[in-house]
Amino acid sequence: MLHRLAIVSDIHGNLPALEAVLADIAGHDVDVVVDLGDIASGPLWPRETVALLATRGFPTIAGNHERQLLGPRAAMGPSDAFAAAELGTDERAWLAALPAALRQGDVLLSHGCPGDDLTMWLETLDAAAPGGVRAATADEIAARASAETIAGASLVLCGHSHVPRVVAWDERTTIVNPGSVGLPAWTDDDEAPTIGVENASPHARYAIAERAGAGWQVSLRAVAYDWRAAARRAEANRRPAWAHALATGRNLPRR
Repeated sequence: MLHRLAIVSDIHGNLPALEAVLADIAGHDVDVVVDLGDIASGPLWPRETVALLATRGFPTIAGNHERQLLGPRAAMGPSDAFAAAELGTDERAWLAALPAALRQGDVLLSHGCPGDDLTMWLETLDAAAPGGVRAATADEIAARASAETIAGASLVLCGHSHVPRVVAWDERTTIVNPGSVGLPAWTDDDEAPTIGVENASPHARYAIAERAGAGWQVSLRAVAYDWRAAARRAEANRRPAWAHALATGRNLPRR
């Protein structure tokens, strides 16, 4: 049974952010590090990021971008296409072997909603909200995952939205989104965005969960790293919206 674990998600090829998070985790005596996917996609260091994780043996699941960047090139967006072109045979094989979900005792790992890697679980699209996204209501969260899906889990982990959040499913089950290690702000379209998420600072984010009595105590952590180097890498690869997000934790102003 896991008692203390570190949770990482949505690295998006940001190697220096991942290295800083792993260094921070090393000071917290965790039983295991778990990874919720979206590992490589983006204009940064996809091959190096996958190669590092492949040596660590962390329990890891695939996110939607693993599925997408291993698919047909014609269907890829620019972030997946960049990563797909950079990855070697070994890195692609490692990603292809990742499961879509995983249980570690009474801990359930999911990328988005359980069974749906494209839907944000703890956030809701809402045109009236800033950026077109708001925190989901309790009813919305409950509607997106059945009690049967998470039966037996006292801790359910999800990513995808990049928004750090802790939610009580019921009196015995906690849902945690650790936020994004590698991308603190994003939009659905660099050129003409309709939705966007901002965490308002460029820190790399992850979470630590520790059993506390019958429940879990959760620490959402923000780690400083050389985000200017990451922004320069995105700029060099002709992705100015990524560069701005990495340097500031905010999206470019809408046109």
